[in-house]
Amino acid sequence: MNKKFLITLGGFLLVVLVLAAVKMAQVKKQMSVPFTMPASSVTTVEAVLATWPPVLNAIATLAPVEGVDIAADADGVVTKIQVENGTAVNKGDLLIELDTTVEAAQLASAEARLVIAQLNADRSRELRDSNTNSQADLDSTLALLNQATADSGALRAALEKKRIRAPFSGRVGIRHVNVGQYVSRGVPLLPLQRLDPMFVNFSIPQRQLPLLSKGQEVHVRVDAFTDQVFTARVSAINPAVDASSRNVSVQAELANPDEVLRAGMFARIEVVLPPEAPAVVLPATAIAYASYGNSVFVLETMKDPQGNDYLGAVQRFVKLGPTRGDQIAILEGVKEGETVATSGVFKLRQGAHVQVNNERLPANSPEPTPPNT
Repeated sequence: MNKKFLITLGGFLLVVLVLAAVKMAQVKKQMSVPFTMPASSVTTVEAVLATWPPVLNAIATLAPVEGVDIAADADGVVTKIQVENGTAVNKGDLLIELDTTVEAAQLASAEARLVIAQLNADRSRELRDSNTNSQADLDSTLALLNQATADSGALRAALEKKRIRAPFSGRVGIRHVNVGQYVSRGVPLLPLQRLDPMFVNFSIPQRQLPLLSKGQEVHVRVDAFTDQVFTARVSAINPAVDASSRNVSVQAELANPDEVLRAGMFARIEVVLPPEAPAVVLPATAIAYASYGNSVFVLETMKDPQGNDYLGAVQRFVKLGPTRGDQIAILEGVKEGETVATSGVFKLRQGAHVQVNNERLPANSPEPTPPNT
């Protein structure tokens, strides 16, 4: 019984020793092979040169070249409103008329006195020519004629003040008064705006003043027309700097023939400056930001310790330039035509093995249009 047990135990220990020897041989063989990290999946883009005209960005407000709230120049009751709200009018068109009953009656009386004064003056001249009356009599009648003429002119002017006319061509807004309403002098009656052309008013910091000049192109964008870019030209630069903000007021002129833009609109503007030398541009996602310096990973063919080729990442420290949309300019560190990793850069290191998968690329547009904007 003991003999069989010892034979069985010996066989079992022999099997265990053989298996242990085989496993140790496998482990030694694997340890002799250098460990290689698995390839990291990244997206890539080819570095290209682009010329971005430098711009000055600012917030602007649209204003009419001519705009006013037309007010009454005399007291009275509104008797006629000659225009509808939103109507285009020409200079001199009658807009609103106030009650002129009293002034019309006074003018008729003054004109009657003017006729009598004219007749007396003509008669006095004839008598003076025949030396029948004195020069003093003639002077008196002429003075009365001048007085009657002045009275008649004053009443005509008072009458005309109650006929409110358009001071310039434009478009009227929503009136503030109704027929039969009494208005006092200076009370606004209705707005009038000339919408073509329009002014684009904005301010820039004083340090950017040397970059501005009359005639420069200005790109204008408004929230009401997100897919349109309107072009204006700098027409005036304020000669004084605001002492409180240290900003300079600038005005550009914008054609608006269809009157789609309105006074008071909020706008974003870009003043186009002279172009600079082209620079390499990449998606902003390609940049690995760090306190010790920003870098990108350029993909190159490399060799492993066994001499085999593989696609690896080379870290390059770069000097960044301006950004535009999803892109950023690279002033130093990357050459045109080089392949750069654009996503997954946070997991890369110098010499890392990479695998390119460009099925879904990150955004790379200088003028992106995100949804719901």
